[in-house]
Amino acid sequence: MTDSDQGRDDIDELVQLAAERGDVAELRRLADGGSSDAADELVQLAAERGDVAELRRLSDGGNATATDQLIETATELDDLAELRRLADNGNVTAAEQLAELTAE
Repeated sequence: MTDSDQGRDDIDELVQLAAERGDVAELRRLADGGSSDAADELVQLAAERGDVAELRRLSDGGNATATDQLIETATELDDLAELRRLADNGNVTAAEQLAELTAE
């Protein structure tokens, strides 16, 4: 095993432990350090908690999965302001969801 492989294994273990504990700060630190697994766990955790602010932070950082989940969560919460913000930034899916919710 190379040092690089060991480093990845160590990060994977940290991600798993942080996810099990629901340690958002540690997952955020690992994600900001480049761990896509940590970013994925953050998206999942934020979605489970309905944490629109965390989903927005990840989405604004370019995480497409977070954007999709943010749209889904905002739709479930009838968060028209968040959908409007995303739509105003060019997100077609958010615009479609906004149109559906406001047409009802």
